[in-house]
Amino acid sequence: MGRERRLTALACASAVAVASCGEGPPRISLETTVLRVGGREVRAEIARTPAEMSRGLMYRRSLGRDCGMLFVYEAPRILSFWMKNTRIPLDIAFIDDGGRIFQIEGMRPYDESSRTVSREPARFALEMNRGWFARNGVGVGALAEIPGEACAKGGG
Repeated sequence: MGRERRLTALACASAVAVASCGEGPPRISLETTVLRVGGREVRAEIARTPAEMSRGLMYRRSLGRDCGMLFVYEAPRILSFWMKNTRIPLDIAFIDDGGRIFQIEGMRPYDESSRTVSREPARFALEMNRGWFARNGVGVGALAEIPGEACAKGGG
């Protein structure tokens, strides 16, 4: 291997090593779905397993426009979320088994001191960029049309 190729390979290996340092664990690949929330199209990653739910949006630098994370549970229950290792300001919507949003709350980046808890049992939770629900006129009572395949095999 020529000197130039070795230097290029070394530079690439160094870039990978540096990129992974301080960024936390590597990003996990999640299934995505398209759902409608208050008539707006949203592309959401689906968190179903306890490991996926626990990781959530930790370590992410950003979240795309009209993108979010949908947490799917097998049955409605009181849900609790925190913002450990999460740098993105988020809003969370708690959604009942019928797809009705019954609560929307803001969550502060890196806040480990408080939990955001659903006031009633929820089957789903949808995290979006802070302000997304308000900007899109989506409030309590709005419907989230969640595709059947996204509902399958919920966790927790």
